[in-house]
Amino acid sequence: MTKEVVDDILLKTGDLPWVPMVEGIDFRLLRTCDRTGAWTVIFRCQAGSCFPLHRHLGAGEYLVIKGRMVYRAGEAVTGDYGYEPLDAIHELTSFPEYTELYFTNFGPVLFLDEEGEIVSVLDHQAVREIYETTQDNQNG
Repeated sequence: MTKEVVDDILLKTGDLPWVPMVEGIDFRLLRTCDRTGAWTVIFRCQAGSCFPLHRHLGAGEYLVIKGRMVYRAGEAVTGDYGYEPLDAIHELTSFPEYTELYFTNFGPVLFLDEEGEIVSVLDHQAVREIYETTQDNQNG
């Protein structure tokens, strides 16, 4: 059996484009992995923006680069780290001020309506498709 070689990754994140995700929230794509389903982004969240009701089908980790985020676990501010376990449900994740967030999720996130029905799925493939579609549209 041959061992697959994985190349190092070095990104100049300041050179990466911001891509719209939901109203008031953009992201810079850092990495997706077809083997593990993990995806890593930097979110840029405008004051007053939020992520609606969602459920994590993979654990997630975040680091608040700047700003403030409020959700089920409490209030996270600049420099705070958080872990969101598998099957965590967040009714609302809000950003009362401009916030940047480094975020990795190890699987899909399901966005739900008030009845708990799936509205959309955000996983490594969807994040990559949003990014690539936006880049294709901007490049002609």
